[in-house]
Amino acid sequence: MKFMKLGTRPDTFYTEESTRTVISDVPSDLTIQVNNTIYLLHKYPLLPKSGLLQQLCSESEEENSSNITLVLQDIPGGEEAFELCAKFCYGITINLSAHNFVPAFCASNFLQMSEAVEKMNFVKRLEVFFSSCILEGWKDSIVTLQNTGRLFEWSENLGIVRRCIESLVEKILLPPAKVTWSYTYTRPGYEKKRHQSVPKDWWTEDISFLDIDLFRCIVTAIRSTNVLPPQLIGEALHVYTCRWLPDITKSRPRESSTSQAENCLDRKEKILETIVSLIPADKGSVSIRFMIRLLGLAKFLGASPVTKAELTRRAGMQFGEATFDDLLLPAQSSNDHNTSYDIDLVKTVLESFLRHWKRQTPTDENQSIRLIRKAGKLIDSYLQVVAKDACMPVQKLVSLAEALPRIARPEHDDLYKAINIYLKVGKVL
Repeated sequence: MKFMKLGTRPDTFYTEESTRTVISDVPSDLTIQVNNTIYLLHKYPLLPKSGLLQQLCSESEEENSSNITLVLQDIPGGEEAFELCAKFCYGITINLSAHNFVPAFCASNFLQMSEAVEKMNFVKRLEVFFSSCILEGWKDSIVTLQNTGRLFEWSENLGIVRRCIESLVEKILLPPAKVTWSYTYTRPGYEKKRHQSVPKDWWTEDISFLDIDLFRCIVTAIRSTNVLPPQLIGEALHVYTCRWLPDITKSRPRESSTSQAENCLDRKEKILETIVSLIPADKGSVSIRFMIRLLGLAKFLGASPVTKAELTRRAGMQFGEATFDDLLLPAQSSNDHNTSYDIDLVKTVLESFLRHWKRQTPTDENQSIRLIRKAGKLIDSYLQVVAKDACMPVQKLVSLAEALPRIARPEHDDLYKAINIYLKVGKVL
């Protein structure tokens, strides 16, 4: 990560009873309050570099010319950011990086520390650092974006968000042969991989740390270029979902949640609906397993009917690609019968598949029959597993078994096996 060091003087700020003071032989003639902190400072280093302080002091001097008190409650970044600006004015050594660039840049603009006030002022130096160091680095741009959250409006208005996103997208679109492992040096095993070519999805893990709105902006920008294959976009969506929505169906249901938990679930619902809206229209851009998992999450989170309908439709269209393991989705913790598997979800996807299958005008009738019989084989294998669940109501098993048309089962051996398993666990049909 890149750093910029400014100033040469040692840090002479010290704290005494919630007051920050600079050690100096010259008495303080400028008192500045930032939130709950009082700063006892001096006009001579600060005013030549800050247009705002010049203006405020000019207005205050009419009343009191000896010692002026100013209140800066709205300064972005608060005390930490203000102190960086003050230390720059005093020539005290400060270290800047992607971790503190955002508050420093926002605060320096607030204080009007621009070239119009003094040459090579703080804003100018920060702009140079931003352009030549932060935007040139992959990890630096990621960290900077992460730090725009608390000052998002300021960051957006000053172009920080837009320029970071443009820089990241430009690097993501590079051919893998031109990407170095230095972009992802924080990953485990970097030392062993650094001399190998990077995989096509090298960027997906790093952008998954970003807030959902920033992630959406990046993915939308990538999609608009039509450079990367839809499957790679789908992989980025999968990585993000795994990071932010892991096993949430095992958490407490909405009815018994605290207010804080409700807010958490609402945020997860927003993440889910954004992920769904970003799935490329291309068939196979995401796997059927991922689609079914998203549908289960949508059901648990109470997502909008539009979101659930879209997931159901797309999962149904890809049902022919499903494997046995794809259907073994654990039931939600709040289900009525405490069953282990979400058989209702499987039935919903199956019914969507059947509607799609019936609407098709097959150019090859044999292919259509093979497709429906593959689905029948898959469902009967699934029934054999869920039949072992002692809490599974017989009505659910029967309903799923009967959802298939007769043509789906040229023989019934697998279905009989499921029935036999169900009887052996102590059920009565």
